[in-house]
Parts: sequence; structure tokens; C-alpha cells
Amino acid sequence: MAETIRRPGLDPQGFIAREGSLARVPDAFRPAVAAARDQLSAAFGARLHSAYLYGSIPRGTARVGRSDLDLFVALREEPAEADREAVRALGAAVDKEFPQIDGVGTLLYGRDRLLSDLERYDLGWFVACLCTPLLGDDLAEYLPRYRPDSLLARETNGDLALWLPRWRERIAAAEDTEEARRPLVRFMSRHLVRTGFTLVMPRWNGWTSDLREMAEVCGRYYPERAAQLRTAAEHGHEPVGDAQVLRSHVDDLGPWLAAEYTRVHGVKAPRPEWAGASTPAGTR
Repeated sequence: MAETIRRPGLDPQGFIAREGSLARVPDAFRPAVAAARDQLSAAFGARLHSAYLYGSIPRGTARVGRSDLDLFVALREEPAEADREAVRALGAAVDKEFPQIDGVGTLLYGRDRLLSDLERYDLGWFVACLCTPLLGDDLAEYLPRYRPDSLLARETNGDLALWLPRWRERIAAAEDTEEARRPLVRFMSRHLVRTGFTLVMPRWNGWTSDLREMAEVCGRYYPERAAQLRTAAEHGHEPVGDAQVLRSHVDDLGPWLAAEYTRVHGVKAPRPEWAGASTPAGTR
């Protein structure tokens, strides 16, 4: 009988295990987390449904002076522009006060959207599996458990083809300097590696948030793209300001990945914001 392979990131029943915890937050980052928690509570009061950490800090892999503080905030109603300005100001204040973090990024949504059928296998999954509760009533209690299947793959990253034209616009609008290109390289490299991983996630049957491991896993199924994916993972950690890297992302690796994703998993259910002028939240 063939041995059953148990992949990382799953619980004994084969569901994706929630990653991260407050206990894993490195000591150097605890003051910044505490300040963010207190300021979120003060800023939104009873309108705040819940708040979460995600990313390297609750996973315990953050690097002092290099990692950002990632926050996910759920309000009891849909946020207004004033709410978005409030989290931008909060993030700037925390970033200025604590040199151990390299920026603060905050995703802000209303509770009803996060629990909607449309977002159940995207934002809902993100909260339930990749976010660590910081304040309030945990939305994961109202969401299902998730397996690393094709439905999850489609609804998390099956919209890359829609992103690519907007990426090209961002590249064209950026200043022609290495400093201006570096954050674009970091952002797009991470998005492509994560999309490559979820492309093969159902076959691999596991979960990881480690960019290098994501690239290696995808490269096993697409060896002709393995070197590109490994390089993109490195640029996700240590970005360069090379215009050629950006061109390769939007003219080669990105279009191939978008087409293969559609072939294998189909297209993500459309979101209303794609039809309007607003820009959806960035890759998570």
C-alpha cells in the first residue's frame, strides 16, 4: 500500500490549519502590535467588529527593520473614505514610532462583505486561515473550514488576467528610478509566486505561506518556469529596481500564469469593483 503523504499546513482532517498566533509574535514587535491594537480601538470604538494580524509578524518570521506590520480590520458596516483615511493615518503614526517595522499595511472591510457568499472562498478564507485575532469577535467562527482544492484556488487568485493591465499602468506611471521600481518589483513578485503556488496547491494538497517554498512547489509541476519562480521569490524578499524584471513579470511570467490558471481552475467570480473606477485591495 502506498504511503499517505501528509503535506504541511493541514490539520489531521485535511483542512487548512490557521497559521500564526499572538504567542509567535517576536518580542521586538510586541510594542508596535500593542500600539496598533490600542489605536484601532480608539479610532473606531463600537464600530469596530474585529481586527487581526497577518503576515510574517504573527507567523514569527519577521525581520527587525525589514518586515511590515500587516493589519486586517472588519467594521460593523461598510467603511467610508473617512475610515480609510483613519487607518492610513494610524499606520503612518505607528510606522513613525516604531523603527523595528518597515511600514504598516491595513486591509479594511465591512463585516457583511466578509461573510458574504461571494467572499466565502476569498476574503472569508483569508480571515479564517491566514489572520490572527487581535480584537473583537473572531469572524472565523461564522465561516467554514477550507481544503486546498480547485474552488479555493480559483476564488483566491483566479483574477490575475484582470490585474495585469493595471500593473502595466502602474509601471508606466512610476518614476524612472530604481527606488520607485523596487516596491513594484516586491509587490508583483510576491503576487506571482503566490498565484503560482495556488495554481498547483490542489495537486500538492497542502498549504504554506513561505515564498521560497511556494516557488519550489510550483516549480516541481512546471520545471520550465522553476528558475523564474525562484528568482521572483527572492525578489519578493529582496526587491531590485530593475525595469527588465517588471517587464518580464507583465509580459512573460504573468500572462503565462494567467492563461494556465484559467485553463486549470477557471476564472474567479467577478467582483463589482472591477466594473467601476475604484481599485480593489492589493494582493494579500
